[in-house]
Amino acid sequence: MKNAFNDIPNSHTWKIIKEINEGWSDDEKYYIETNNRHPFLLRISDALSLEKEQACYTALRELNHKNIPVSKLIDDGICNDEKNTFRLFSWIEGVEARKLLGNFPKKKQYDLGVQSGIILKEIHEINCPPNQKSWREHYNQKIESKIKLYKNCGITSKNADKILTYIEKYRHLINDRPQTFHHGDYHIGNMLITPENNIAVIDFNRLDFGAPWEEFNRISWSASESPLFASGQINGYFDNEIPDDFFKLMALYIGVNQLGAIPWAIPYGAQQIEILVQQTEEILEWYDNFNRTIPRWYMHPRRENS
Repeated sequence: MKNAFNDIPNSHTWKIIKEINEGWSDDEKYYIETNNRHPFLLRISDALSLEKEQACYTALRELNHKNIPVSKLIDDGICNDEKNTFRLFSWIEGVEARKLLGNFPKKKQYDLGVQSGIILKEIHEINCPPNQKSWREHYNQKIESKIKLYKNCGITSKNADKILTYIEKYRHLINDRPQTFHHGDYHIGNMLITPENNIAVIDFNRLDFGAPWEEFNRISWSASESPLFASGQINGYFDNEIPDDFFKLMALYIGVNQLGAIPWAIPYGAQQIEILVQQTEEILEWYDNFNRTIPRWYMHPRRENS
């Protein structure tokens, strides 16, 4: 396997190449350590994706100029006799946030959530390409695709029709939304607790462009572990001044994402399907079958310590 990396610049200085098998990505991932003990993360993917990814990785490089704790893109290009692309990232020391978050006092959980919101806001300061399809057109296509996949997958969740009703009621809110760079999978599974007990963000594998508030569509994973963290993320992102339409749109984005998650889980087996079905039921409870727009777990900044 090591020979496949020979055409990556400076790979001759790599002392350790250790495969990483965690995560859901189709990419191959490796922990790299150089002769000088400098650690990196290497991601290898199909070369066919290079042109599609180029604009995203150009935007990702802009994060290198921001003083925020995220994986920084060091180098990228073609490797393995042009069969693959590679991306070499800085390595961040830490433990996956979902494994540690519940061990912290309530206020610390909230404060870590605030940190994550501030980081996300910085990510969204990076603009999308000028030729980007309008959010209205793009997201309406996504809505239709996910609804079709859900209806045809053969797995239903009790009261999921309430999500469909909500989507139709509020989908007009996606019109005329600005678009920015996206992390693409923003939740505590892609965050680390650093040795200093701060938040760092990793795994930009699903990076794309879109309406910035869509990034809250995976906050469900964070809220299940720590409602305080999830509340802190929202409040930190908006500096405690939540726009009028935000919660309506967040519920829409969560609902659309959840309908798509159930058919997505099918190839991964019965256990993963059950996890997603249970999560759907939990989300329906948070939103009182989508009769409310603010989830039950959300805490306004005046209440986070009560």
